[in-house]
Amino acid sequence: MKKKIMALTAALIIAISTFAACTENKTDSKENDKTGSSIVASDVSVTVDAADYEVGYDESSACKIAFNETTAEVNGQGADWEDGKLTISKAGTYILSGKLTDGRVVVKADKNDIVRLILKGADITSSTGSPLTVMQADKVSITLDEKSENKLSDAGEYKLSGDEENVDACIFSKDDLTINGSGSLTISANYKHGIVSKDDLVITGGKLTVTSKNTGISGKDSVKITGGEFDISAGTNGVKADNTEDASKGYIAVSGGSFKIVSNNDAFEAETVLKVDEGTFDVTTGGGSVNSSTKQDGKPNENWQKNMNGGGGGMRGGRMDQDMQSKQSGQIPQGEDRPQMPDAQTPPQMPQGQQPPDGGNGQQMQKEPVPADAQNVSAVVDNTANADPEKSSDSSTSVSAKAFKAGGDLEITGGTFKIDSADDSIHSNSKVNITGGKFTISSGDDGIHADKDLTISGGELTISKSYEGIEGLTTTISGGKIDVTASDDGINCAGGSDTGSNERSGRNEFAAQEGVYLKITGGELTVNSNGDGLDSNGDLYVEGGTTVVYGPTNSGNGALDYNGKATVTGGSLIALGATGMEQNFSDTSTQCSVLVDFDSVVSKDTELTIKDKDGKSLFTVKDPKTWQGVVFTSPQIKQGETYTLAAGSSTKTVEATATITGGGNGAQQFGGGRMK
Repeated sequence: MKKKIMALTAALIIAISTFAACTENKTDSKENDKTGSSIVASDVSVTVDAADYEVGYDESSACKIAFNETTAEVNGQGADWEDGKLTISKAGTYILSGKLTDGRVVVKADKNDIVRLILKGADITSSTGSPLTVMQADKVSITLDEKSENKLSDAGEYKLSGDEENVDACIFSKDDLTINGSGSLTISANYKHGIVSKDDLVITGGKLTVTSKNTGISGKDSVKITGGEFDISAGTNGVKADNTEDASKGYIAVSGGSFKIVSNNDAFEAETVLKVDEGTFDVTTGGGSVNSSTKQDGKPNENWQKNMNGGGGGMRGGRMDQDMQSKQSGQIPQGEDRPQMPDAQTPPQMPQGQQPPDGGNGQQMQKEPVPADAQNVSAVVDNTANADPEKSSDSSTSVSAKAFKAGGDLEITGGTFKIDSADDSIHSNSKVNITGGKFTISSGDDGIHADKDLTISGGELTISKSYEGIEGLTTTISGGKIDVTASDDGINCAGGSDTGSNERSGRNEFAAQEGVYLKITGGELTVNSNGDGLDSNGDLYVEGGTTVVYGPTNSGNGALDYNGKATVTGGSLIALGATGMEQNFSDTSTQCSVLVDFDSVVSKDTELTIKDKDGKSLFTVKDPKTWQGVVFTSPQIKQGETYTLAAGSSTKTVEATATITGGGNGAQQFGGGRMK
């Protein structure tokens, strides 16, 4: 939350020391010297070549390999069996079937050769290394034959040498790799990774079940997925693209498929761009939000970190202990001691019949048990901190349990998302752009985070649990239906690096940060926060849309909080909360806004109605928490008109004497003319 200037009373002096921590943008990037032009989301295409969908083959001309426990019968040209290893050395189509209890398949063809492997009921286990390795080819396609069931299992320890010493996955390819078809493939990666391509990886179909000690699926240069069913249990990352040398590579593009991913670290991690156009996603990371990656004092949660393979990456710092905060300010504590926020019984009614998201109901933020499958993943975690990065496709040792993470742009245009993450649910070290999709998010840290610009123009987003709901250097909401519940700020806009320190390099904490803003131009937004509701370290603009804020119950935060100017020119907004740090809009506004304080705290679940002089109802809301002050604005509020506010047995009548009626600019205007 933003640092506040408190009034000169003993209670507020205590509050200023308590609320000194300032949440700012965090950077979770690697410092690498990369070659090539840095790509952005618009540079990445989700389409793949027609050949990547090709599943048909001529069985009569293909080379057929039939495994029989410890031997293989080869019928055709291009493949040789010797000492438990099938070596494919020429371009062509190869049909693999039968069970091999201890052996390997190695593709070692010419660098211009295209090799197709048809898995038709193949079950291959290796006790010495990877059961399927591509050492050289132009491209290899693995087709899962229709209705076939296939299995690959590798050794717990590899015994490799020479040019194979860097092989570290159940399916490992040094060149481009495609997986397609309609059959199934079960991968048991006992050493490190499930599927690795050191070039481009494309998956267009099939039913893949991957259990891996480290990463489930990895393509160094890129990963493109257009379809298929995925069930991934990963000791580290679920799906990863990790080219750190070339800034034009290292991206992930998903345009279809059904995903169930349980990972101890990130579910999807792209070194550069992460782009999702469509798909169904059920993602749990780090044991889920109940196993939050941070505590309120800024330290890693030991119950979560003890299962991780490193320390410190992406951790948020500078947050006070929630128990101490709640005792000093009256803020609702988190965790098991935090009471549930009950649902409102009556949906808020906005001007012109508009309805805020989810009926304005407060979301319950209660502790839930760690899913059984998430618990199981920790049993296979390998501490890779001591691994040789030159011999591993997963050399990162930082702790990160985000659901969708991009080192560059992150763009989502569609899909259905169920996310339960110990760390940020959606995170970019650059920009986030959401134009569609349906999201159900429970986060142990931020629901959505961007180091730079964050834009939402469509979709349905429910963030039922988070530390901060939505965070970016700038945040622009122009559409969509958004419901945010946060134990700290609902929406936060701040610049700088979140290093876990209160030292800010001499920056004035109370001055507006240049280039930082929150802008609402459309959509339906409901925020239920224990910290600031709408918080900008720079400016705040409300130009359209429908916004409801159920703000803080403690005097150290405000339903609206900004350091620069807050300008309202359109849209409807009502914000309720405590009065200590409340702010109204600035006099740069062209639409009328009114701030009113009731004589005493209003009980939770008390209906508030605001009517004009003719008795027409303009707002009807029911805050699931206690409150005392309210800010409201809409095109129907006119200067010179009177309005009646009724909350239970308490009523207030106020005249909109100016464009901005009622001061209460918190840190910037001490006691400035609030309507009492």
